[in-house]
Amino acid sequence: MPNLAANLSMMFNEVPFLDRFDAAAKAGFKAVEFLFPYEHQAAVLRARLDAAGLQQVLFNMPPGDWAAGERGLASLPGRAQEFRDNVKIALDYAATLGCPLIHCMAGIPPAGTSPITAAALFAANLAWAGEHAKTAGVRLAIEPINHRDMPGYHLNTMAQGAAVVDAIGVDRIGLQFDVYHCQTTEGDITKRLEKFLPVVAHMQIADVPLRNEPGTGEIGWEYVFRRIDELGYTGWVGCEYRPAGDTVTGLGWRQRFGV
Repeated sequence: MPNLAANLSMMFNEVPFLDRFDAAAKAGFKAVEFLFPYEHQAAVLRARLDAAGLQQVLFNMPPGDWAAGERGLASLPGRAQEFRDNVKIALDYAATLGCPLIHCMAGIPPAGTSPITAAALFAANLAWAGEHAKTAGVRLAIEPINHRDMPGYHLNTMAQGAAVVDAIGVDRIGLQFDVYHCQTTEGDITKRLEKFLPVVAHMQIADVPLRNEPGTGEIGWEYVFRRIDELGYTGWVGCEYRPAGDTVTGLGWRQRFGV
């Protein structure tokens, strides 16, 4: 049975962010993830985790200027120092939150940037960040994201992500296998999971095409969940979906699919 973590950036939006920890615990979750914690002090978030009896399993590094369309800095020319500063910020949060995994977003390289240049920058920045994260007892994750939701994003396919992990070292970095992005970009979900499972550090789920909860779209979740178990994946599975309606009412999919 998958170990499910609630994504507090997308779920339980019926209440303010800091109240979502308690809402997730009351709904039966033992762990949470979210996108960006930086609007709140780490100590405040840790207090919410402790009060709700939750474990923090993943969050993202600062992405750059999100309002301006930036989605990470790791593959962007001329941003290496800012990237390194953000690594340190994220590691400080991870230490306070007791979080073992940080998602490092690849970014959308500016128009005219050579794919070779972007790839070289991505690898160099991840190598630096991975070494510092390992020293801090934290592992990095990289996530292929589909071009429909995030046009121009540097990292798109599971094979591309796995190759980066292999190059830098699975002890420093792992693959974030998002079923929604995989189905949208490539399909063949369970075969790709089977192939790349040795480098998978975290999974996330949402249905396609609307990114709502499992059972609302085209994915055969009975088979997907069964294969996750059969393949022996024991990590966390983040529920990174937008509830189609009320979050708690929508959680009926857990009983429907036996998870």
